[in-house]
Amino acid sequence: MKVVSARFDIPNANKIEVAKAHGAYANLDEILKMPRIDIVDAIDKSGLRGKGGGGGHCGTKWKNMIAWPSEKRYLVVNGDESEPGTCKDKYIFNLDPHLLIEGIIISAYALGACRAYIYIRGEYEKEFQSIQRAINESKDERRGLEIIVCKGAGAYICGEKSALLESIEGKRGHPRLKPHNRAEPDFLFGSACVVNNVETISSVPFIVKNGWEKYRSVGTPKSPGTLLFAVTGCVNTPCVKEMPFGTKMIDFINEFGGGVWKNRELKAVIPGGSSAAVLTKDEVMKATLDYENLWEYKSALGTGGMMVFDDTISMPKVLLNLLEFYTEESCGQCTPCREGCGWGMRVVERICKGEGSKKDLQILKDICFMLDGKTICVFAPAVKDVIIGFITKFEDEFLALCKD
Repeated sequence: MKVVSARFDIPNANKIEVAKAHGAYANLDEILKMPRIDIVDAIDKSGLRGKGGGGGHCGTKWKNMIAWPSEKRYLVVNGDESEPGTCKDKYIFNLDPHLLIEGIIISAYALGACRAYIYIRGEYEKEFQSIQRAINESKDERRGLEIIVCKGAGAYICGEKSALLESIEGKRGHPRLKPHNRAEPDFLFGSACVVNNVETISSVPFIVKNGWEKYRSVGTPKSPGTLLFAVTGCVNTPCVKEMPFGTKMIDFINEFGGGVWKNRELKAVIPGGSSAAVLTKDEVMKATLDYENLWEYKSALGTGGMMVFDDTISMPKVLLNLLEFYTEESCGQCTPCREGCGWGMRVVERICKGEGSKKDLQILKDICFMLDGKTICVFAPAVKDVIIGFITKFEDEFLALCKD
């Protein structure tokens, strides 16, 4: 079942006349006459989960927003796809931008939003041009709804929703403190808003047109529906493919990724973009692509971006590469994150040079304790998960490089 990729293989489906010939904006007049709460209930009953990494329940977020008294409401679409290993949203931007716009129109109507913002990664120039053309083409379909595209400036942290909202408001992209009241929505320009990922909003038309039961007919009971999964790294055919939640990870790698590159042995997989904890070969053989199963391995499905490593890859060097990225991308607002990421990087660098010792592994664990739960956003705890995953599951490789 194809929820968001049905028109990916149709030539010129990014143009409105082709998209409309294949179902885009169909029955939109009838949908926009439905009671708003019926649409919200359909999204809630479908079990649609956020497809930007966290996997939160979309219906709960929508209900919290519409229940909050606010003179204005906004819809914000997160297209800041900066997670290493993740490259799914760009397919929607390039191949079927009108699906996203249709999802925005329906979602904005259901939420009572007066304006919609699309926040797109600054490096996505081609994708920016594609979605902007589609917005211009869809003027008659939008019924006056204003859609504004905001380009990021290359900051990875702006993929975090509160930093993204700060950036849209023209401020430095620093994450906000989270409210104690979980029913409180997010706020943009002082008004209530909902922030959802590109693929999440692009799933809305399918659910509204086909019914929430159809969406729940695939996937797992707790992770219903589908996701655009990506596989990159040491595979023969890197790709992005829409599959139901619950698909076996090794089957996806073998069938769509073409197996491990040059028929080498599989060593490890990072399952959900670089901030998900790494899995060993034995774990990969048993894992399924859904949120609950990967939590059992103390990892995360994240954005579904699998990074595959074969038996020739040095895992300490992979960790060093990741920590170089996270050290660069920490916004620096919180001291544990600002100092801890760089400290961890320097310790791993020392080990990779053959100048480390067994004590350095304990130092890395101490750094992880400092990173976990002591910062405003989840950037530092995610780095902690990355470090702990590597040094516990591939400890022998780190010890082999230590001089003592």
